[in-house]
Amino acid sequence: MNAIADDVAQLLDTAACAAREASAVLATAPRPQRDAALMAAAAALRARADLVIAANAADVEGAPGLSAAFRDRLLLNPARVEAMARAVEEVAALPDPVGRVLAEWTRPNGLLIRRVTQPLGVIGMIYESRPNVGADAAALCLKAGSAVILRGGSESTRSAAAIHGCMVEGLRAAGLPEAAVQIAPTADRAFVAAMLRAAGLIDLIIPRGGKGLVTRVQQEARVPVLAHAEGLCHTYIHEGADPAMARTILANAKMRRTGVCGATETLLIDSAIAPSLLPLLVEDLRALGCDFRADDRARAIVADLAPATEEDFRTEWLDAILSVKVVDGVGQALDHIRRFGSEHTEAIVTQDEAVATHFLNNLASAVGMWNASTQFCDGGEFGFGAEIGIATGRLHARGPVGPEQLCTWRYQVIGTGQTRP
Repeated sequence: MNAIADDVAQLLDTAACAAREASAVLATAPRPQRDAALMAAAAALRARADLVIAANAADVEGAPGLSAAFRDRLLLNPARVEAMARAVEEVAALPDPVGRVLAEWTRPNGLLIRRVTQPLGVIGMIYESRPNVGADAAALCLKAGSAVILRGGSESTRSAAAIHGCMVEGLRAAGLPEAAVQIAPTADRAFVAAMLRAAGLIDLIIPRGGKGLVTRVQQEARVPVLAHAEGLCHTYIHEGADPAMARTILANAKMRRTGVCGATETLLIDSAIAPSLLPLLVEDLRALGCDFRADDRARAIVADLAPATEEDFRTEWLDAILSVKVVDGVGQALDHIRRFGSEHTEAIVTQDEAVATHFLNNLASAVGMWNASTQFCDGGEFGFGAEIGIATGRLHARGPVGPEQLCTWRYQVIGTGQTRP
């Protein structure tokens, strides 16, 4: 990687140092003050909705040739701005994640030890195309007592600036430092590289976007990273499934919003019910505009399905395309998920509790669901108010990342004069 220009490095250093000072204030700010900032920010989003939507319209107009899925992620409308405002309010209403006693015990020598939550410090958020991520990330970091530097995609710079203005208005109204929520002061891609090298200034990097972005961050970062690379989610319809339930769940899991990471990309269906149920599933999804890539056993049942390659089963479509495979039971379904999945979200549809329990207990994925759409893998749906992303790594946090997952902990040891022999 080329050396980062001095001026860009200086911009990052200035922003990160201001964020570090702001994080020290946030870490000790009482919950009512942080919540007041969030409520004022939500009010500002509503009051400035027309300005936010106008800025977004300019972003959309300035980025022609977008795919339908990309355009859907970028687009804001009155309903989506209202949803942003509600999400910020819901974050404010959550319990305070800072200063919670996670565990407490007394040692034989009389020492009292407590594990207590504390903010992470300064978080760098690098994201693509979805402007609402800026509001969600700012709200969650503020709730968790951390400062955040936001670097959105180049397609959404106007939207990001308008949303950022609302968040700053909230901070100002509550008497908190405006540097607690910052956006990148330049669109230069070198600023991202500077963020990734900012060990000691930024405590955690969270990328949210396509595989290319996340892979670059993971490869180049000198700062700890919390990320998921892909949302290659599966829905497995077991032979014990209720057919009507299976049809409803799959249609939602695939087609509610095809461009989100919780959308189902592969259908696994038991051979015992595939002859009767698969044609109905295909009919349902085709009516919604879905296309298919199917293995030989599925094509023997529905002949006009396009054939699937092995690479198709490794593809996160983020579009109205579904990979289909017929399996012989839960063991084969789990084997397929282990081989091709990204450890994001998997669902089983069945009325057989023992099979469902076996499926859930044998997944390595961050989220397993039983008789529910994979699109419920979302911080708001989990009761987190919003999410800063879905974590699929094995350290610190997994699944939707809300305020609790944006905290670390420290230990408090309380004695009565003990010394160590």
